[in-house]
Amino acid sequence: MDIPLIEQVKIQAQVLVPLVRVLEVELGEERAHALVRKALGDLYRKYGEKWWRKQGAHDLGEKMASAWDGFAAGDALDYEVIKQTPDAFEINITGCRYANFYKEIGAPELGFLLTCSGDTDFFRAEGFGANVRLTVTQTIMQGASHCDFRYALKKNEKDAVP
Repeated sequence: MDIPLIEQVKIQAQVLVPLVRVLEVELGEERAHALVRKALGDLYRKYGEKWWRKQGAHDLGEKMASAWDGFAAGDALDYEVIKQTPDAFEINITGCRYANFYKEIGAPELGFLLTCSGDTDFFRAEGFGANVRLTVTQTIMQGASHCDFRYALKKNEKDAVP
């Protein structure tokens, strides 16, 4: 049985939000969030590696279209594909039920930490992120009108993400 990602996020938030709140009190918000990013970043990178290996699509555009179908499952996102080519994929998210969920549970500031910040780590996975650059300049979770995800194959070393 496949559970849409939005439902997985809701289940995980039942444990993660209270845990992060305690860590914030005990360690301070900055230190707590740094630890959470580190722990989840490692996990998301592993998910990204596994996902990338399983993809049958031949180019970046096809792979990312498939990924976003999964992220949007369960009516989680409204989005518009701006560009899809073999070496690029650009998408704007115009509606986000992930952000709505975090607002509903009174933790809108944790939505980016627990959900969105994993995007960068997921796409820095070995065999995936080594060749792909992800640029995001704004997210709904952080108060913007839309999210702008831009993926491109790196053409040379100067394109590498630090």
